[in-house]
Amino acid sequence: MTITADMLSVAIFADGADKASILALAANPAIKGFTTNPTLMRKAGITDYEAFAHDILGCVGGRPISFEVFSDDFDEMYIQARKIATWGPNVYVKIPVTNTAGASAIPLLESLACDRVQMNVTALFTDAQVEAVSDVLRDAPPCNISVFAGRIADAGTDPLPIMKRALETMRPFRRQTLIWASPREVFNVVQADMIGCHIITITPELIAKLGSLGKDLNEFSLDTVKMFRRDAVSAGYCL
Repeated sequence: MTITADMLSVAIFADGADKASILALAANPAIKGFTTNPTLMRKAGITDYEAFAHDILGCVGGRPISFEVFSDDFDEMYIQARKIATWGPNVYVKIPVTNTAGASAIPLLESLACDRVQMNVTALFTDAQVEAVSDVLRDAPPCNISVFAGRIADAGTDPLPIMKRALETMRPFRRQTLIWASPREVFNVVQADMIGCHIITITPELIAKLGSLGKDLNEFSLDTVKMFRRDAVSAGYCL
């Protein structure tokens, strides 16, 4: 059976910090939420973090959106997280699973869970990290656990078994949702959907490719041949 975008049950969240792209994607009902991070914000030229966040919150129509703490000190992370959490009921506070020294964020997550902060715990790569985070968030309000499947694949490791085990670990806790983070290709959306992953975060560039889902491969082949011919003619190549 051919899979098309409207058949997918995995929720698609747009990942980025470019306001024009966010506005365009916010008009698309297929986009169920948004995520950002300091790297994407820096790339988009954002200089005032809080002003940007409040501006974007007015654009997303109440859909979930994540904003990340940026301190490397856990006490300061706590202060930042509490502040970010006040920005709206649809805000999830992104917390990295460790600081840059590799110290675990588990005590911070426990404190924020007690404060009823909605979190998106990010940059997870291993079974042990998923198990520890899921356990500490067992009684937390709704939260996301972001496993970087794309980067796991970049390391030459198949992310699918890790994602499946993450779902099993999180299954008893109904308020925990698994994010397939950093996808590299459209097929990752199909994979995430097939295993029952709750959310996949996708850049605008990859979202633009979702229209190829279900495309006839013979038609795709012909379109590719036409592209090569069109570009050769446009370039004026001759031998």
